[in-house]
Amino acid sequence: MMKHEFFMKQALAEARKAEAIGEVPIGAVVVHQGEVIGRGHNLRETEQNPTYHAEMIAINEAAAHLGSWRLEDCIIYVTLEPCVMCAGAIVMSRIPVVVYGATDPKGGCSGSLMNLLTEQRFNHRATVIKGICQEECSMILTAFFRNIRKNKVARHKGVVKWDMAAKEEEMKE
Repeated sequence: MMKHEFFMKQALAEARKAEAIGEVPIGAVVVHQGEVIGRGHNLRETEQNPTYHAEMIAINEAAAHLGSWRLEDCIIYVTLEPCVMCAGAIVMSRIPVVVYGATDPKGGCSGSLMNLLTEQRFNHRATVIKGICQEECSMILTAFFRNIRKNKVARHKGVVKWDMAAKEEEMKE
């Protein structure tokens, strides 16, 4: 359990990088033989690319590090339950263990809405360990979305623009 928490804290550090640039704070790390070989945080807004999820970036970096798309001896740690695209990439890259923090009841495909990771019809499946650092993983997302609603953030071409009129009104209160 301590090992899982150690690596989840690194995924949380990636999530904070995403948060700092106005991206949804989700982070991921891929671990091979006790070493982080891939890191990623959401860059969807920044890059205007729907595939730039934390898991996808971490998987790509790990594959480049190993020189192989087969990540058979790896573990991926992600702060939020993987979506359908990321769960599919995990299966296709043959990562055998997925550890995540917060569940995603609206988009999670690792147990919430469906479970692509343990689907018997696929050649490859992953063991899923959920709830590691769950409170911290949930809180960073909750705070991010609360802040967006509170400050009426507008997004355009990857740039976060704060509604200054709303901010000034808030400061008067």
